[in-house]
Amino acid sequence: MVDNGFERQFTYFFGAIRPQKGEMDWIICDKMNTERMNEFLIQVSAAHPRELIIMILDGASSHWGKALALPHNIRLVRLPAYAPELNPQERIWDELREKEFPDRVFDDMAGVIRQLDQGLPRLAADSKRLRSTAGWPWIMSRLNLNAN
Repeated sequence: MVDNGFERQFTYFFGAIRPQKGEMDWIICDKMNTERMNEFLIQVSAAHPRELIIMILDGASSHWGKALALPHNIRLVRLPAYAPELNPQERIWDELREKEFPDRVFDDMAGVIRQLDQGLPRLAADSKRLRSTAGWPWIMSRLNLNAN
């Protein structure tokens, strides 16, 4: 076995996109678990206290753990298994990787986190880009129909 000197480390972030307005909420975490998901839900709820939030999620165990505590203004909708293409947030992650991490190699995880700390606010500030990336016509028409 050849030791190529690579070591895998991970950092995680939860994110939610509001395609109509091009708004995004996120949290960077050291772990992906139900406790961190609860923190993210509290953060999103507090940022939008007067809104009913319908959050579309994949089947990750951290999104559906038994200890998950939903704030009063958040409802969760589970995507079908193996269908990440239905989640507009996946396109946001692709956009972040493409614009903030193209052909980059970092010496340590701290460098990755610094890049996330700079890149996520840049992406969140560009509402036009967020709307065009996540505001697919079929999603926008459903959101507009259901808002009436």
